[in-house]
Amino acid sequence: MADLLIRGVDEALVQALKKRAGAHGRSQEAELRAILSAALLSPPRRNLAELLAAMPDVGQDSDFDRPADSAEASDVFG
Repeated sequence: MADLLIRGVDEALVQALKKRAGAHGRSQEAELRAILSAALLSPPRRNLAELLAAMPDVGQDSDFDRPADSAEASDVFG
């Protein structure tokens, strides 16, 4: 396993890392490994266009038309 040295880290980041590591009950080093692993080894998230393109065709647009407005339909709390 390789070693990694990072110089010039902002003190606010160091404090945030300490706080996050403590909240998860692990060392700063273990927390940083977990953060790097989650950021770099997790499957990439798909954007909205990709998600919409992957949706199956479930019918015609007319299947989702709203019914014509009527007094009964507009009084949903009555």
